[in-house]
Amino acid sequence: MQDLFFNDKQSDGRAVYTVSRLNQEVRLLLENVYPLIWVEGEISNLSRPSSGHYYFSLKDQEAQVRCAMFRNTAIRLRFQPKDGMQVLVRARVGLYPARGEFQLIIEHMEDAGDGRLRRAFEELKHKLQREGLFDAARKRPLPVPPRRLGIVTSPTGAAIHDVLTVLRRRFPLLPVLIYPVQVQGEGAAEQIAAAIRLANERKEVDLLLVTRGGGSLEDLWAFNEEVVARAIYASEIPVVSAVGHEVDVTIADLVADQRAPTPSAAAEMISPDAGAWLMQLSRHQACLQQQQQRLLQRLRERLDWLHRRVQMQHPQRRLQDASQRLDGLQLRLEQRMRQRLRELTVRQQHAAQRLLQRSPAGQIKTRQDHVADLRQRLVLATRHRFQLCRQRLSFNAHRLDTVSPLATLARGYAVVRHGESGRILRDAGEVSPGERITAQLAQGELHCLVEATSKSE
Repeated sequence: MQDLFFNDKQSDGRAVYTVSRLNQEVRLLLENVYPLIWVEGEISNLSRPSSGHYYFSLKDQEAQVRCAMFRNTAIRLRFQPKDGMQVLVRARVGLYPARGEFQLIIEHMEDAGDGRLRRAFEELKHKLQREGLFDAARKRPLPVPPRRLGIVTSPTGAAIHDVLTVLRRRFPLLPVLIYPVQVQGEGAAEQIAAAIRLANERKEVDLLLVTRGGGSLEDLWAFNEEVVARAIYASEIPVVSAVGHEVDVTIADLVADQRAPTPSAAAEMISPDAGAWLMQLSRHQACLQQQQQRLLQRLRERLDWLHRRVQMQHPQRRLQDASQRLDGLQLRLEQRMRQRLRELTVRQQHAAQRLLQRSPAGQIKTRQDHVADLRQRLVLATRHRFQLCRQRLSFNAHRLDTVSPLATLARGYAVVRHGESGRILRDAGEVSPGERITAQLAQGELHCLVEATSKSE
């Protein structure tokens, strides 16, 4: 302990600490002595300022301790802490040096009841895993599609509504049989297990869906009971488990032949897409028709080939072939003569065209046409230039007229000047009764005597 009492300063040989140094030393001592520890207690004096941190006390019947949970830890909470809530926290022991307060820095918080349930969950999970209830080798493939689907769930819950909605959309022809059970509370696990056994006894479905909607760990606990796990394991009918949300994993999920993250996802997994089936059926039908057409075409070609062989061996057929060859030779000769005649005609036309192009009269006519075109373009350009000048002149005259004070006076306005100084008046307060003023109009001036003045509000 000698190192702890380090002297900040000496006064008559005595070790003297500042308050801040003492708090820092005590803080280091606490953090080194105590690792992360678990503490259970009741929340009181809870506050959450704008920073997002939580500040509260944990208490029992005899004592309390200050706690702090910083924002980066608080955002990972799956519930909203409240005063009076019994919680289990994992924390670091420390000291707040600014006030010298002993406190816990919270790294993790869970509902005390959830903590007990999670420990029970892990114990049952390890037990059933050792017995082989989770082995992948025993899991059976699902029938695709099932002939009849059995659903073990509450008939009034949101899960059955979601499942039936998806089934009506994807495969409305799938028969569904509902085994109504209680999905939470006392006796729920026994009802679920009994429904699974009943479905196996009746053998009226070839696939079972065990499902319910989301909720807390306590709400989902019926699906973490051993009786439900062993009923699913003993089922001769393949079982799909869809309990809660995607983050919720139950014992039933681990034992089932297939797990779905949500009831809707389970319905998607179980049911085939009717539209896809119809498209596949259409493709098969088209393929079958194509094969039939190809087979029929091959048979027709075979029959035609046999018919041609029979015809080729007949003497009349040979005479017809010879006559046809003669007709073909005659046609070829005629075509050749017509082609030669066309070639000579084209050569004669090309020669005449070249002679015409080189004629002086043609060149003169081309030049005359070019000169006439240039003359017309010059006339059009001159007219266009004159038009642009007129438009610009008119525009400038309009602008000049717009800014002219005479135009303003012509609209009924007047320029009022002081009778003596000649300055322009803009405010009635600039003259007094009895003074003279001059009002310049568009035509002439008015010399006036001020009788009274007033200002507008």
